[in-house]
Amino acid sequence: MGYFEGFDVAGFWDDSAYALREYVEEAPPSRDLIASLEEELGGYRLPGSYIALMTAHNGGIPARVRFPMTEPTSWADDHIEITGIRGVGRMRPQSLGGEYGSLFWIDMWEYPDIGVYFADTPSAGHDMLALDYRGCGRHGEPTVVHVDQEDDFAITLVTENFEAFVMGLVDGSV
Repeated sequence: MGYFEGFDVAGFWDDSAYALREYVEEAPPSRDLIASLEEELGGYRLPGSYIALMTAHNGGIPARVRFPMTEPTSWADDHIEITGIRGVGRMRPQSLGGEYGSLFWIDMWEYPDIGVYFADTPSAGHDMLALDYRGCGRHGEPTVVHVDQEDDFAITLVTENFEAFVMGLVDGSV
């Protein structure tokens, strides 16, 4: 199944020194790494679109960081903003299995265990984006949600899947 048809993957990322140090894994994820991370993260199967994007460029900071919203969140009335997307690996602090990976937010910040926390925001942990498996089970296609720690972990639907999230990101300068 093809993902990101006609999408400029190379132009999607902003490979700053910070992004390379904190987010970008040095190699695409192997099948063994993906399987071991999925097990470590609670048995959640990562979406095919996530694997496809990480195979092309394993984590980083997108050049476009805003996602338009119709429902207000603690971030803004009309959008959310991210600071990075976690790569599939354990070598970088911001990778899914890294020091500040998905389990860090569940274990240390008590975010709800609804799936995989894959993107952070400029709030430094006070709100996050997650792949939400509540409606599809651990092996289904998760939605993307915004989880707000400051509002008793309120969960707001962002979009129906990860590919739609990536394709819907827009430039942050308004």
